[in-house]
Amino acid sequence: MENSCINYQKVKRKYLKFLNSQEVMSEPFRDKLGQLNKFYLPISKMIKEEFIRKKKTRVIGLTGGQGTGKSTISNILKIILKEAYKLETVIFSIDDFYKTLDERKIMSKKISTLFLTRGVPGTHDTKMLHDCIKNLKNNRFKKFMIPKFDKSIDDRFLKNRWLKVKKKPNIVIFEGWCVGTTPQKKKDLFNPLNKLEKQKDKKKIWRNKVNFELKKNYKKIFNLIDKLIFLKVPSFKYVFKWRLLQEKKLRITSKGKKTMSDNQIKNFIMYYERLTKHMLNILPKTADTVISIDKKHRLRSIRFN
Repeated sequence: MENSCINYQKVKRKYLKFLNSQEVMSEPFRDKLGQLNKFYLPISKMIKEEFIRKKKTRVIGLTGGQGTGKSTISNILKIILKEAYKLETVIFSIDDFYKTLDERKIMSKKISTLFLTRGVPGTHDTKMLHDCIKNLKNNRFKKFMIPKFDKSIDDRFLKNRWLKVKKKPNIVIFEGWCVGTTPQKKKDLFNPLNKLEKQKDKKKIWRNKVNFELKKNYKKIFNLIDKLIFLKVPSFKYVFKWRLLQEKKLRITSKGKKTMSDNQIKNFIMYYERLTKHMLNILPKTADTVISIDKKHRLRSIRFN
């Protein structure tokens, strides 16, 4: 694998430097070079070949449950694509397109109080997101700004903090927990899945609206993805465990900003449970690339479909 990658030593150096900057002492990255050679280089090569084959901007969807490592993996791929293949990459998250707090307050009054909490389809600005991806792929690209969301205040950053995209990229990595998700069958919506749905969605208004959004507005967005990579967790219970770790990292880096307690996270991920479990059933069969993550939070296997 080393010989097939241009500037391998430079890639390795930048990769290790990035991982060292991301490590939390309670869970250091294991087998760093093994992971580079077995997973990150083959995925980067697949993306490079996709770009060469089409000779135009490619959108790579990266999806998986909370805490699976989407942001870390996105940044690693960006490093390799630049250092090995000279490909310019833009990364953004579906999280950055959450509707504003005021917009979600209106939804919570008009449709269901559950829409006040960000996360599920229906809580994103789908027009802004669709326009963003279309512009990035458009041959008549115009420089623009991608929004950024501040989770500590549950609202968008001011525009002076948004990501400025001045040049058309070769690769777009579009990451997010529900990216590429398909709607559920109507019969699967009937029974509540957890305490949240049982107590606060008795009439199924919330989950039916989420499913409707997936069928309509999100389908248009996900159809713009050229290749979908799915990070497959062993089961939903590990999403909670790894989301706790994610919040721990946030507490270290947030410099006094508001973060969630363990109990708040437990309640928060109930909003994500239905679709996460649905994705675990569907995406291993439909995603272009499936990366399995083991119980110790390590990349274990990769399959190109």
